[in-house]
Amino acid sequence: MSHRPQQPDPVPEGAVPEPGQDLPAPGAAEARGGEGPGPDAAGGPALRHDEDEAAALAELEDRWRRALADLDNLRKRQAREMERERAAERARTAAALLPVIDNLELALSHAEADPGTIVEGVRAVRDQAVDALARLGYERRAETGVPFDPARHEVVGVVDDPEAEPGTVVQVLRPGYGDTGNQLRPVAVTVARRG
Repeated sequence: MSHRPQQPDPVPEGAVPEPGQDLPAPGAAEARGGEGPGPDAAGGPALRHDEDEAAALAELEDRWRRALADLDNLRKRQAREMERERAAERARTAAALLPVIDNLELALSHAEADPGTIVEGVRAVRDQAVDALARLGYERRAETGVPFDPARHEVVGVVDDPEAEPGTVVQVLRPGYGDTGNQLRPVAVTVARRG
């Protein structure tokens, strides 16, 4: 009879070994069934956590790149729309001036007929042009006797006028168009000298 050391019964998986029983040797789990390391072993949940973070980071980078692409597309679309609006505004402005040009050509074609009608025709064309500017938002300004306003008036000269209040507009040399916040050009005026 040989005396071989008797092997203890294997401990069921998940059971706590009784004191005095040997713990399984390293690598024994792989030999028994190829199970991976436990939750505390390197590469367990910590590795899965790193993979989750990498996946979340990749998703955020993808969303960031899509947002940048959307922003770039928005800028390009806005630039195209602005150019279309500018072109449409130029066309509306030019269309407002076409009747003025037509009437000037008509006045020139009748220039040899009667000089009196030429003056009337030119005056009508001027009124039509002033009306076109008013429709574009630039009302004609040519008031006299009003206090000088540096936001609306451009002083071309100062005169002594005993009948006018000092600092008031005495004469309009060139009309202005538009209001203070939306001015095409200021009114060129002469102003009464202050005493």
